[in-house]
Amino acid sequence: MPANIALAIAAHPDDIEFCMAGTLLRLAGVGWQIHCLNLSSGNLGSATIPGPTLARMRRAEAKAAARCLGATWHPPIAQDLEIFYNDTLLRQVAAVIRSVQPRIVLTHSPQDYMEDHMNTCRLAVTAAFARGMPNYPTRPRRPAFDGSLTVYHALPHGLADGLGQPVRASLYVDTAPVLERQRAALGCHVSQKEWLDQSQGMDSYLDTLTANSRAVGRLSRKLRHAEGWRKHSHLGFCDPDADPLREALPEATVKCPTRA
Repeated sequence: MPANIALAIAAHPDDIEFCMAGTLLRLAGVGWQIHCLNLSSGNLGSATIPGPTLARMRRAEAKAAARCLGATWHPPIAQDLEIFYNDTLLRQVAAVIRSVQPRIVLTHSPQDYMEDHMNTCRLAVTAAFARGMPNYPTRPRRPAFDGSLTVYHALPHGLADGLGQPVRASLYVDTAPVLERQRAALGCHVSQKEWLDQSQGMDSYLDTLTANSRAVGRLSRKLRHAEGWRKHSHLGFCDPDADPLREALPEATVKCPTRA
């Protein structure tokens, strides 16, 4: 049986804290090792701070957030709006997956409001698929492993796809017991509050997280605060019935059928 390790792969610093960290904390609470990889440095996330300076700031913030979560942090490999589904990034993401050897990969929804998120999702899925292919060299080179791996997709920001169609989860994780720690981790991203207030109309960075988790909780019809997940196809990844997230958190999850 592979080690109980979960790897969150997201586009930008703070994406994990917004929609994945509650689940990571619940897994850590039952003994799982947790890892965080943001593909982008976050260099475009300010109207006033120069990109290179901001990238250094956000790197420090992301490392602080990972420490707050008790997670292993992995450095970014791209820049904002430069996350493309290409050979260079794919081999680098695959190297991280082979190094970590997770049982669970958490990543973005295939449908989201921006390309960085969707391209990150595609890279994570293909890199996970290639984990056991010894003829696929990663950069840096890492040996292939053939352990079972299950990919879960977070709900998109706004709970809808790019055309405004609702996206619903099939599995909800109760995040109420860890909400304050999740807020503390998000609070490590100090540089982002002013930027998000200006660019996206968010009046309160941390309160937006709370409101989002409450909205997802309502979708579950049972939980006060939650994160929602959709399990990727098992083909090439795991057994048909594999559901390690549900198995790890039987008392903290609610299954719901997705709506067409």
